[in-house]
Amino acid sequence: MRSAKRIAKLPPYLFAEIDKKVAAKKAQGVDVISLGIGDPDQPTPRHIVEALCEQGRNPLNHRYPSYFGMPAFRAAAAAWLSRRFGISVDPDSEVLPMIGSKEGIAHIFLAFVDPGEHSLIADPGYPVYNTGTILAGGTPHFMPCVEENDFLPDLSAIPADVAADSKIMFIGYPNNPTSAIATDGFFVDVVSFAREHDIVVVHDNAYSEIAYDGYKPPSFLETPGARDVGVEFHSLSKSFNMTGWRIAFAAGNEKVIEALGRVKTNIDSGIFNAVQHAGIAALEGPQDCVAEMSAIYQRRRDMVMPVLADIGLHARTPKATIYVWVKVPDGYTSASFAEHVLDAAGVIVAPGTGYGPSGEGYVRLSLTVADERLAEALDRIEKSL
Repeated sequence: MRSAKRIAKLPPYLFAEIDKKVAAKKAQGVDVISLGIGDPDQPTPRHIVEALCEQGRNPLNHRYPSYFGMPAFRAAAAAWLSRRFGISVDPDSEVLPMIGSKEGIAHIFLAFVDPGEHSLIADPGYPVYNTGTILAGGTPHFMPCVEENDFLPDLSAIPADVAADSKIMFIGYPNNPTSAIATDGFFVDVVSFAREHDIVVVHDNAYSEIAYDGYKPPSFLETPGARDVGVEFHSLSKSFNMTGWRIAFAAGNEKVIEALGRVKTNIDSGIFNAVQHAGIAALEGPQDCVAEMSAIYQRRRDMVMPVLADIGLHARTPKATIYVWVKVPDGYTSASFAEHVLDAAGVIVAPGTGYGPSGEGYVRLSLTVADERLAEALDRIEKSL
């Protein structure tokens, strides 16, 4: 039986492979500590859970949900954007709820990339930027994001013929996996580049609420002209500890939202209405839970950084996200170091090459484990070296 050629082009999905490795080691009796996946260890805030329970008992919510989301959820998302970033979007035409950001990321390529056309992919970046391109029949063009350039892509280095043939650009700051933030003027440059080459920009802003030291990540849509060239994805997963709930939304350019919605309505369905009610409770309810989560991650970050330095592992101190991007020791590749700490220390880290070619030489550590387990993981890594 022969699968489609596009399937043969797909690499194994990084986080599925990590799950397999965890399961295999546990089956051997190893006490595995996984720093590989960014899944919050804290529970979803109580008021959000209570909203789900209440609405889950309402039979009206048991029917098919709207493809375009509940008007009340779209309105809550628009109001949250206004409060948080000062952005005004039309909840009916410029907001689209999604079954998690991953769904929207995969689908938007189908809306804009024809077979053979290029997409511009931040490298390293969330793996679905690449695989979404492949599934649409497009050609990924990796934009190297290296430490010497603060992990930002050099737009001037994109070949002219690739820029002319590109339909979409995927970026995300605060960044997964590097935890980099957008420097002043970067989004302005992106808007200018997109206008010049008629490219749709998708800014993945999943980590906008997890930030430290007083830093407040901006929205791409705050940039003058951004709404003319693209959209931004927001997820409730990390901000409100709702990874398993699968709820997010896209906002921005009306034509892009309409095209994404057209793909969505033909491929999947809407979000369970009770989950959307819980999403409303998250967006409209008290936001102190978000600040509390950031404080927990900042405490863990402050615990991790000096230990990494003592071990001799280089990493920039992140101002946002739930990750630390760590340079591997001399003599190791990303894969060999990840394999070493798994075999010698029982610790899972994500190899940088899982996020793109420019991830070579790095691993990603997640801060989403309890403090004592995080300290134990670092102690094990130090002893293994």
